[in-house]
Amino acid sequence: MNKKTLAMLLSWTLILAVILSGCNSAGSGTGSESGSNASGGDQGADGKVTLKFMHLWPAGSSAQQNKLVNDIIQQYQTDNPNVTIKQEVLENEQYKNKLKILSASNELPDVGVTWAAGFLEPYVKGNLFAPLDELLNGSLGEKFIAGTTEAYAVDGKTYALPIELNISPIYYNKAIFARYNLQPPATYDEFLNVVKTLTDNGEVPIALGNKDRWTGSLWYMYLANRVGGDALEKAINGSGKFDDPALTQAAAEVQKLVDMNAFNKGFNGLSNDEGKSEFMNEKAAMYLMGTWELPNFTTNPDIPQEFKDKVGFFKFPTIDGGKGDINSWVGGPGVGLFAAQNSKVKDEAQKFIQYFVEKWGESSVTEAGVIPATKVDTAAVQLPQLYIDLLNELNQASSLTLFADVQMKPAAAQAHLDMIQALFGKAVTPEDFVKNHQAAIDKGN
Repeated sequence: MNKKTLAMLLSWTLILAVILSGCNSAGSGTGSESGSNASGGDQGADGKVTLKFMHLWPAGSSAQQNKLVNDIIQQYQTDNPNVTIKQEVLENEQYKNKLKILSASNELPDVGVTWAAGFLEPYVKGNLFAPLDELLNGSLGEKFIAGTTEAYAVDGKTYALPIELNISPIYYNKAIFARYNLQPPATYDEFLNVVKTLTDNGEVPIALGNKDRWTGSLWYMYLANRVGGDALEKAINGSGKFDDPALTQAAAEVQKLVDMNAFNKGFNGLSNDEGKSEFMNEKAAMYLMGTWELPNFTTNPDIPQEFKDKVGFFKFPTIDGGKGDINSWVGGPGVGLFAAQNSKVKDEAQKFIQYFVEKWGESSVTEAGVIPATKVDTAAVQLPQLYIDLLNELNQASSLTLFADVQMKPAAAQAHLDMIQALFGKAVTPEDFVKNHQAAIDKGN
């Protein structure tokens, strides 16, 4: 699911399968602990502490993040001369495999990287991650953007702290808008008028590649939020139902956009990259996507500056009579840091996590092009204006709704994605769309 994927849903059955298959290596890593057992560090009688940290930013594929991590570690060791931090660095998929293997033998590193929601839950249920609520109860808790830490909570306790964040604005081509005297819409009626004006003049309003399906889910999620507030989240977690009229109305609004020819031709058979090219090549006026695309609109040297200067963004508009807040975003935190429950140096591990989160938040945007999960003082950094504007919006966010398929259990997530493509293809009615969702949720897997 591209960078959007915040959680690769797993189960203990999968973990056991990895072990039983005889897989005993996640592949070669890089760094001071390359290829070694990543089980936890210790504290000597002399007060010297060795802390083991496993992460997924190799110098080769994630150069800027790797440099930032090493700078943070070096400074931490300078500030805490009794501490030595040993790293194990693996590529993304190698990292996930190694984490499964280490968890099966209860030999996790003192500090490691995890994803939210479905990825996190089995480790929590296995008593492998330590609660980090004490860190949130201090000054650190106030630094997080609203809605980011909740994705790492299980049964009321928080088991990891996010360091990255993605939200999903609607990017638009300012030159195309200016051609027809259009302004970024604040209400959904204004948005529909923008769509109609563009189609009346032979323009493609919205770029979409819905073969990947999660792309269309972004549109449905926003409509569900703007009509029904948290109705979708309640339907997913079981405190509500999918037959909520707001969720049916949101599905109907999707098909209304399809009927208006709001999207590029053939959108349901195009990948996200193919859909995105419609916007990048100025063949479509708008594109709803996560902030991982920001470098393409700001700093990517391969993209003409002339195009980058034309890109702006607006928040998904409010719907008259709806319960949604315009400052509520669809998105979610990226990776976060956990402390191993059985770490022999758990106090130091938690101290390092707090330090890391704070330092990463101060430097990640300028040094790695990554939006952190903590608030950024945009007056103190030099960034492209698009970054500054989005960061300022994030600081004012009222809530953050985690991507629907990440919230759901695996079978329900698959049903959701299938129904999204059917909805956009008009192969299912709004009523059957919500009915099929409820059936998938009721199965509970």
